[in-house]
Amino acid sequence: MSIPDILLLFSAGFLSSVVNAIAGGGTFLTFGAMTLAGVPPIMANATSSVTQFPGYVTSALAYRREIREAGREAWVLAGLSLVGSLAGALILVSMSNPSFRSLVPWLLLAATLIFAAGPYLRPKAMHAEQPISRLGMAGQFLTSIYGGFFGAGMGIMMLAVLGLSKGGDYHKLNALKNFIAVIIASVAIVVFSSGGVVAWLPAVIMIPAGALGGHFGVWAARRVPQTVIRAVVVGVGLLLTWYYFST
Repeated sequence: MSIPDILLLFSAGFLSSVVNAIAGGGTFLTFGAMTLAGVPPIMANATSSVTQFPGYVTSALAYRREIREAGREAWVLAGLSLVGSLAGALILVSMSNPSFRSLVPWLLLAATLIFAAGPYLRPKAMHAEQPISRLGMAGQFLTSIYGGFFGAGMGIMMLAVLGLSKGGDYHKLNALKNFIAVIIASVAIVVFSSGGVVAWLPAVIMIPAGALGGHFGVWAARRVPQTVIRAVVVGVGLLLTWYYFST
């Protein structure tokens, strides 16, 4: 691996954690950087799950009180998400790189549109908190399949499902989202590692960079307007979509 590739991956790992702390969407940067560095699409996607995992864990720990308060419901959603993400991850490792490559531009386009619509999908306690409905559980199951398979935009999708089907305080919903994301990412990492589709050298470069970026992101979140970061992430998503459609 060349020095420019190492610098590209380190920068992407750092910036992905910064934008995740402010607006989300870090997967676009890690996935894009790895593909530009020559990592095959399936490995780039799988490795992104590995590099994002520490951030999911720290976010869930920050919400541990709200997760405990959710009680049994958190574990029911976790169980559904475990099964769904397992299915999604197994589908990914069963595909060939050319087959997955043909889906990538459509997945990126869909994820970019979901991310751009994030402010409109973000739940605002439209109704009082209630137990999640069966329709909401079905929605979360489908979202977890997507999360195990690709993952970009997964957090926004989960917040939308939980907000519409459960309602209540945003931070409680975000706590559930972060807890479930840990489950989904854990399953994906186990499946991808067992399937030999993780590019460990890029992961080793990006994980410490992501740790630094997460720390800096807290500082930046207080100073950089979220709309600016969101516009940058949407721009990256559209550029990657154009790149994959045109090559």
